[in-house]
Amino acid sequence: MDYVFEDGEIEDINFHLVKVEKSFGIKFAKIENEHITTYGEFCDHIVNKMQLEHCEDCTTQQAFYKLRNAISHQYNINNKTISTEFPLIDLLPKQHRRKMTKELEKQLGFKLNILRPTHWVTMPLFILSLVSLVGLVFSWQIGLLGFAISIGGLFFVNRFGNKLEIQTVGEVAKKMAQENYLKSRRNPMTFNKNEIEKVLTDWVSRDLGLDRSKLTRDARFA
Repeated sequence: MDYVFEDGEIEDINFHLVKVEKSFGIKFAKIENEHITTYGEFCDHIVNKMQLEHCEDCTTQQAFYKLRNAISHQYNINNKTISTEFPLIDLLPKQHRRKMTKELEKQLGFKLNILRPTHWVTMPLFILSLVSLVGLVFSWQIGLLGFAISIGGLFFVNRFGNKLEIQTVGEVAKKMAQENYLKSRRNPMTFNKNEIEKVLTDWVSRDLGLDRSKLTRDARFA
């Protein structure tokens, strides 16, 4: 039996479309996706919208080379010593992590989004936001104040969080190929149509917490 996306998952994917537009250099019209009924059609639609020259090369590999060169240039490290398994914790020590990450992002020309706050900081704020929403029923002033504090707190800790979301240079390269597909390529006026579905599937399953095995071409949108 084919997997059917639940309503919440569909909403998450629709929200994800903004990131897809930015990464692949496309723009979705308001109703153009209404005819799409399966995940395979969704992937094919994105490929068809990318009016670029097809080139059979690996974007993740190119992202790694671009990242490796940026690291070598920025931190004066021999690029031959930088492998896909190179630990980020050795490259970005905690005390200077945010500053060094921003320097690396400037060198690359785009955000990496590899830092986040610790869960013990974000979890209480998330719980406060839920409690505040319930509190609106009993006292809208207190509920609204609690919600504002939680949202402001989440914004602040996300802005200054310095915990590594991923662990190796190879993982960063893979993330780059997903979230900044064209900018990660040697020639941003080309794309490899044969890898788009895999890049999308890896990205969607990671970001939305979906089982990758369920993201088949026949998986249906309800």
